Amino acid sequence: MCGIAGTYRWPDGKIVTDRLTDTLAHRGPDGAGRYGHPVGDGEVQLGHRRLSIIDLSETGAQPMAKDGLVLTYNGELYNAPELRAELEAAGVRFRGTSDTEVLLEAWRRWGTDCLPRLRGMFAFGVFDERTGELVLVRDQLGIKPLFVLRRGEGLMFASELKALAAATGGRLEVDHAALVASLLYYWVPDSRCAFREAEKLPPGSWLRCRPDGRVERGRFWNLKDVAAEGQERARAGETPDLAAVVEESTRQHLLSDVPVATFLSGGLDSSWLTALAARHQPGISAYTIGFRAEDARFEAMPDDLRYARQVAERFGVDLHEIEIAPNVLDLLPQMTYHLDEPIGDPAAINTFLICQAAREAGVKVMLSGMGADELFAGYRKHLANLLALRYQRVPRPLRRGLSAAVGRLPVATSRRGLRSVRFAKRFLSFADLPEETAFRRSYTMYDQDDLLALIDPDLAGTVDDVVTEHADIYQDNELDDFVNRMCLADARMFLPGLNLAYTDRSSMAASTEVRVPYVDVEVVRAAFTVPGDRKIIGRQGKAVLKEAATSILPREIVYRPKGLFSAPLRAWMSRDLAPLVREVVNDGELVRSGFLRRDALQRMVAEDAAGQQDFSKHLWHVLTLEYWYRDATSGSGQSTRQTA
Repeated sequence: MCGIAGTYRWPDGKIVTDRLTDTLAHRGPDGAGRYGHPVGDGEVQLGHRRLSIIDLSETGAQPMAKDGLVLTYNGELYNAPELRAELEAAGVRFRGTSDTEVLLEAWRRWGTDCLPRLRGMFAFGVFDERTGELVLVRDQLGIKPLFVLRRGEGLMFASELKALAAATGGRLEVDHAALVASLLYYWVPDSRCAFREAEKLPPGSWLRCRPDGRVERGRFWNLKDVAAEGQERARAGETPDLAAVVEESTRQHLLSDVPVATFLSGGLDSSWLTALAARHQPGISAYTIGFRAEDARFEAMPDDLRYARQVAERFGVDLHEIEIAPNVLDLLPQMTYHLDEPIGDPAAINTFLICQAAREAGVKVMLSGMGADELFAGYRKHLANLLALRYQRVPRPLRRGLSAAVGRLPVATSRRGLRSVRFAKRFLSFADLPEETAFRRSYTMYDQDDLLALIDPDLAGTVDDVVTEHADIYQDNELDDFVNRMCLADARMFLPGLNLAYTDRSSMAASTEVRVPYVDVEVVRAAFTVPGDRKIIGRQGKAVLKEAATSILPREIVYRPKGLFSAPLRAWMSRDLAPLVREVVNDGELVRSGFLRRDALQRMVAEDAAGQQDFSKHLWHVLTLEYWYRDATSGSGQSTRQTA
């Protein structure tokens, strides 16, 4: 795992690439390198920061130049041993044991045809000295990031957006449309970027730069097609052996020349991975978190620690428990910087603190259960949207009466949150809506009218664009299975836009690699071969995965109530962050610039304080957005508003 950067036909490319690479130092504290070569009337410069995981010797150093090809690469190829054997049988001679060299030789032999054969997580740039072409590539599911910025015939790229901002002297223009999208979702979709000139290379795609200035794009993997193929296999009666598929993926993800540990929340996904990892690496370490007792009580959070301890004891795992009682006033701006874009999910804090503790103990690689909920319908929103179909059959007068009654209930008392009331209010906010609209409202922050009331009226058209984009992506498939339509939308939007994004950025801020065995091409293929009525059975989400996990896990773990990898936001908002909320609402940069409306924010704060509505997540995101905006606009003074 590493940080990559570079320039192609960019003025002062060497200086700029060094600046890009220096900004990524936390992603690769074990080494640094740079390569340069003339290209037409300019040059290519490739930079690299190394976190040594496989082949710790200098034969794995990057950028790796060999026989006219040069590679700067971030990621891991879990099928590198198989590809290496095939290449050796074809006569290729290797200098070392790194997967970097395997990737370079696979590219030499097959070019872009090698890409569908790669199993892992990766973003890389490969330069051909003979043709002068640079090709940038991002993995199938968007696990690893790659940001690109083009000006004229020049291009720069990096693993992090902050590197592009630093290399351009802080003069990048904020894209207010992306900020509107972040308010809706509490993260910036992968299709958008917080700065106007920059973009994220889409998952499963490549971009080729030629010396004559032409740029060509291609796609080598499309999740929509994989889902359609899975539906056809299901119709043909194919039934994947999920237990075998997940175990094989977990085994491959253990490939490493340094110790590997796991996240262990005590929930199904992390418990199953930990148990499988312990089967192949006895005595493996795991890390889990707890919160201050008063915070957990106020948030009405379940006690996950006892389940994590039970799994660790049963499978001989060395469990490390971390109590999270952070100074959130200090941690908030720190996390905003590391997350690159405004991301309002406090789970990023958990990931950062766990990875930081693991790194201090000498662990560089961790396995996470990320992705199982998206692929196998494990979130409450999936079940809630199914229940909404039944709710719509209830007579309308009864629905109106129920909605009015629940609307009058408080979401918290002075001492604790009322979780069931929060869930009921959330459910009733979308239960009457059409399918795509209901799904969007079940996990986004605002309905369209509330969002319009919150922001500058001049941005109304942008809200329409953002909402339409969600509808376009959700409806862009031919699946006849409601549950799998939701899973596909999550895997295309929610997974790369939020969960994979914050996992990569917060873990790499602690110089730690996080691997995601459920977000594996073979697991994904298997997931979309499973019909929706086997993913949700009755009120049981992830039913097919739970059934498979019982082959190794006790039923008490498999069928326990779902926990939350989150943070006690209501407690933080009511105590630690209350003065900061008042400051940002009354005199923050977003309010003073006119982007957010003070009166709407003040109403939100008042309703939250009265306990009638739970706006803790909304207000947390406003704080993250405020800190991000301050940093983004300080380099060039006043940014120019663009709404496209």
